[in-house]
Amino acid sequence: MAIDEKKIAYHIKGILEALGEDTEREGLRETPERVARMYSEVFAGTQYTNDEIAAMFSKTFEYGGDGGDMVVVRDIEVSSFCEHHMALMYDMKVTVAYLPQERVIGLSKIARVADMVSRRLRLQERIGSDIAEIIQKITGSEDVAVLISGCHSCMTARGIKKPASVTYTTTLRGRFREEPALLAQIRMEE
Repeated sequence: MAIDEKKIAYHIKGILEALGEDTEREGLRETPERVARMYSEVFAGTQYTNDEIAAMFSKTFEYGGDGGDMVVVRDIEVSSFCEHHMALMYDMKVTVAYLPQERVIGLSKIARVADMVSRRLRLQERIGSDIAEIIQKITGSEDVAVLISGCHSCMTARGIKKPASVTYTTTLRGRFREEPALLAQIRMEE
């Protein structure tokens, strides 16, 4: 189902009115439409399943290694919105590691996967899980790790208001779960 910008604009106007704002004043007159366009951009990932994202970025290359190598892409900057408050998750950095089998994925595709997954309403934990699943599908490797750090405005700007708080999540699949030394190797490189 395509993102319905007209419906979003209608509801944003209603929210502004519920807040007591004059939606006809100069600064707010076009805000509902601007927000609708922004939502189409920042929530673009909602339009695709994990399988569709894997197909989108499925270009791989033959891997000639002996199976003892590790691919790590760190500090992929993303932002997202939590599904509980629709609050911004910001200053997020994603690290993706995998042990190649027969095929490797282009490095930019790893960043594209992280970016597309983050353009959904998700918990940070689920972002990591979705990225891991998609990387597994593309590479054919069961051995994937996704580490994410990020700030959550539902913690920093509202509620408890702890602006220095950072959330860390770790998603481990295959050998990364079974062999702690592999995870330690990723963290040592930080």
